[in-house]
Amino acid sequence: MAISDTGRRTQSPFTAAGFLPDPTFYPSPRSAAQAPPETVAYLALVSAEPGRPDALGVVDVKRDSPTYGQLLGQLDLPTAGDELHHFGWNACSSALCPYAPHPHQERRYLIVPGIRSSRTYVVDTKPDGASPRSGELRIAKTIEPDELMAKTGYSRPHTVHCGPEGIFVSALGSAEGRGPGGIFVMDHDTFEVRGRWEIDRGPQSLAYDFAWHLGDDTMVTSEWGTPDLIENGLDLDALVGKRYGRAIHFWDLRKRRHLARVPVGEDDQMTLELRPAHDPTKLYGFVGVVTNVKTLAASVWLWHKEGGNWTARQVIEIPPEPADPEQLPPALKPFSAVPPLVTDIDLSLDDRFLYVSCWGTGELRQYDVSDPFNPKQTGSAQLGGIVRRAGHPRRDALTGGPQMVEVSRDGRRVYLTNGLYLSWDAQFYPGGIDGWMVKLDVGEQGGITPDPNFLLETPKGLRTHQVRLEGGDASSDSYCYP
Repeated sequence: MAISDTGRRTQSPFTAAGFLPDPTFYPSPRSAAQAPPETVAYLALVSAEPGRPDALGVVDVKRDSPTYGQLLGQLDLPTAGDELHHFGWNACSSALCPYAPHPHQERRYLIVPGIRSSRTYVVDTKPDGASPRSGELRIAKTIEPDELMAKTGYSRPHTVHCGPEGIFVSALGSAEGRGPGGIFVMDHDTFEVRGRWEIDRGPQSLAYDFAWHLGDDTMVTSEWGTPDLIENGLDLDALVGKRYGRAIHFWDLRKRRHLARVPVGEDDQMTLELRPAHDPTKLYGFVGVVTNVKTLAASVWLWHKEGGNWTARQVIEIPPEPADPEQLPPALKPFSAVPPLVTDIDLSLDDRFLYVSCWGTGELRQYDVSDPFNPKQTGSAQLGGIVRRAGHPRRDALTGGPQMVEVSRDGRRVYLTNGLYLSWDAQFYPGGIDGWMVKLDVGEQGGITPDPNFLLETPKGLRTHQVRLEGGDASSDSYCYP
């Protein structure tokens, strides 16, 4: 279905032409990896200037194009103060799951929440049938904060995933900016907010990311902090007091009921991005942990089933790097070190390579996780960093560091951006961040190399965050067939 300018449903040309599934819905990760490569990427452009709205950009990623690595178009949003963060598709490969099929859908609309305003935009990537490479985008519907809060009790929408039964969106907190946070569901066709997802939340209060094991009818959720703990920057007292998240939660996906809370380390804080195995027969996944309050190390934990119960163990630890206090922002001067600050991870569709963004030290790491219990580092690229400020073949020094990471379906290309969250950017990079997006090439046996021809630098005052790829990417889709 398409949405008219009035917000009413109309039949899309795709549905009218026939009842074949969208060709970008893939039954398995293997078939997704074999599909044609992406030619455009969609990029969140976050305004760091008061009064200036955010934007959504369309980036040319077709290597032989004369505009490769440049913006093909940009949709400026109508209202300032949204702070775009994560966004996702209205429909994807989970549409082919046998227990809740809806193959009549089309991967066409991006669900784009503002994490600060709680306003959500539904953006048409093919207005009037335009090609994605035209760079044209149009707002098809806007869900205002009052509607979201009235229907769900939640605010600060974050992660968006297209699921078998609707569009699922996580929210960081309550309408008042405290807890609990959770998940709400939107209708695939009308984009109406249905309501809160949880029937029985058990001990869960903090929220952030979520993911699925569709073959096991299991949902996994992670923890950051309530809005009142994050919106004004990292609260150091709350960090030392361990008031941020340090667990992941498992849920019965069908019954919408909490099953288990699994903690990470006693001194670990902020369990953020969740990356389950793409093969639906594999019941394991990875979660990134931002920092340890005693050691400043970051880590990655593996969750898996053992004896019928969910459990987790640390499989990667990344230590802080010593630094001259004079080169550090005020929050880090007492430690004489730069923490890695793992703020994103991503897993290739073949479940072979895990990518870990170290936003503080300015490094993207690649690990071979073919044996998920024993990761082996196979690559590293240094870009930016609080102290290092490592450059790119096209620029001597970069501000910010590897933050959001996205991997192409075939696993051969990795896209990186450098902005985290405006109030946190100001704490860790007080000199300011100039927005950029880079692409790295992946070797057949591992290793990552920045593409010397791809460095997109945003207009002054705009920073970058989430990237989504045409036809799906390594974190956008879930599969019901191995």
